[in-house]
Amino acid sequence: MVNFWERLLQRFQKALSEPGIINDVLTMAERNTEVDRIYTASGAIGFLAVYLVFGFGAQLVCNLIGFVYPAYASIKAIETKQKDDDTKWLTYWVVYACFGIVEFFSDILLSWFPFYWLGKCTFLVFCFAPTRWNGSTIIYHSIIQPVFLTYESEIDQVATTFSQEADQVAAKLTKALKPTLTESVQAFDARTSDNYF
Repeated sequence: MVNFWERLLQRFQKALSEPGIINDVLTMAERNTEVDRIYTASGAIGFLAVYLVFGFGAQLVCNLIGFVYPAYASIKAIETKQKDDDTKWLTYWVVYACFGIVEFFSDILLSWFPFYWLGKCTFLVFCFAPTRWNGSTIIYHSIIQPVFLTYESEIDQVATTFSQEADQVAAKLTKALKPTLTESVQAFDARTSDNYF
């Protein structure tokens, strides 16, 4: 058991020293405060955990953590020529979307529990953790992919039907609204041109 905690601490220290924004912030804090980065990071994590349990706006903080950094990392991944990082972040967003659907139905009950936002934030960080087999990879390969492959043809059929019906509705709306919109734009144009000339 001691070896597990020692290995976890070593991995945590190694992660704090990897190049990136976290390393830059911790280096600056270490230089200015002369406090070792492991204590600074542990204190920040502890403060965040307490805030997510008792703080005002914990829902916002949790959702920002689960959205802002992954969105930033996704943009960076898109701008690289490597495919692996794109796959990693696409996997995260698929799991995030599925989690959002499940959460929509369970959030009404679960959000009343004091540790809900801490648990959700921990889950989201686990999903985008910078490890090869992070939470999103595990969930995708063990739950989402098997379900998708089992029902892929049915899902494709529903998506095709929905797309065709949406196209028909859009065409009907365009046809019905085009004369009205044209008249409105022309009337607006006439009013604005009279005011300026």
